[in-house]
Amino acid sequence: MSVAALGTVVLDCPDPVALAGFYAEVLGGTIEDDGQGWVDLKGAPGTALAFQAAPGHVPPAWPRADGSQQLHLDLTVEDLEEAERAVLTLGAALLDAGDPARSWRVYADPAGHPFCLCAR
Repeated sequence: MSVAALGTVVLDCPDPVALAGFYAEVLGGTIEDDGQGWVDLKGAPGTALAFQAAPGHVPPAWPRADGSQQLHLDLTVEDLEEAERAVLTLGAALLDAGDPARSWRVYADPAGHPFCLCAR
């Protein structure tokens, strides 16, 4: 028997409305701003995401042993090339394209959190 269930993954960031908007464009859904530094992404498929204001936010360093990323999101896509063009247009930065035959690539969202696009 489990003790708990995963409810929401929360990302700290300097501007929760802006970061929620980025993920709403990537994943779908709508943003719900409580006006006090907390924003939920509603209606997107998968595990719920929320964004919390963190004025002193320092983006994780990737890849560095002395500045670990803590966690990252794996986002599954049908077409890796098309998804890459879309997230770069939305403000993501490519961190690691890797081997062209590899089925995933690493990016940073506009607040610097690493995430991967993974071919289905």
